[in-house]
Amino acid sequence: MNKVLVVGSLNMDFAVYMDRRPLAGETVMARGMKLVPGGKGANQAYALGKLGVRTSMIGAVGTDSSGEQLLESLESVSVNTTGIQKMAEVETGKAFIEIESSGQNSISVIAGANAAVDEAVVQEQENLFAKADAVVMQLEIPVTSVVAAAKLARKHGKIVVFDPAPARSDLPDELWSLVDITKPNETELALLTGLPTGTGDEIVTAAKSLLTKGAKTVLVTLGGDGTLLVTADKVEKFPAYKVKAVDTTAAGDCFLAAFVSRFTGCNFAEAIDFGARAAAIAVTRQGAQTSIPTMDEVEKFT
Repeated sequence: MNKVLVVGSLNMDFAVYMDRRPLAGETVMARGMKLVPGGKGANQAYALGKLGVRTSMIGAVGTDSSGEQLLESLESVSVNTTGIQKMAEVETGKAFIEIESSGQNSISVIAGANAAVDEAVVQEQENLFAKADAVVMQLEIPVTSVVAAAKLARKHGKIVVFDPAPARSDLPDELWSLVDITKPNETELALLTGLPTGTGDEIVTAAKSLLTKGAKTVLVTLGGDGTLLVTADKVEKFPAYKVKAVDTTAAGDCFLAAFVSRFTGCNFAEAIDFGARAAAIAVTRQGAQTSIPTMDEVEKFT
């Protein structure tokens, strides 16, 4: 894709690094903390920009230092931020991330300004939809705004890419009917469908249930086990690249952005492999946007 619009969230990440996350009622000592620009929407927009795609974003931040840093981060990779509103009455969104030495994490999010991204904010930027080749959305802004964005994308004949995270079980069928490509992981797939995803066959069944709701293509990311492509015509699995993970924060965002950057409408195998290479690099680095590789790094990775 040459031009992509991202509609979604911007958060300042408070990343805490520890050997293991505490059990209920337990205190553990952490090894350190970093403040890193994040938010699923901003991560995806940043990754697209860093990979050389002409990218715009719709969202909201507060008029605080975190908001300024998030905008500066996006602008550093040439993302068009004119669609991001600065709201004086609310704080910029925040995410609190506990990262184990294995690279696995747990994330708690305070929506802040992201909750104020209503349908009016989306519709005010219709010109950005008209200029894009594809529109990418997630679920860290109100669902009604995600539906509004999908409708505008469809109105202008754009490819609709939906990252259904944080996953929820009450998404309207109207949204699924507007989606061209959706990318849940197996945990999110179970929450979205109410179906088990403990085995390969169960994952395929759950993915096909999203097709019956109207989604045209389902990409299930399986971490180190690769990616499963499910359409009405085929089921195909693609391998992951084996690396030692340091921090899995934003790995899924990096995968999706890299996939979209290479996708031309039908070259799923090539685009999935490119996404897998980008994500493999990202998990070897700490942080969200700080972990995103360049186009040259991804192309050279084997």
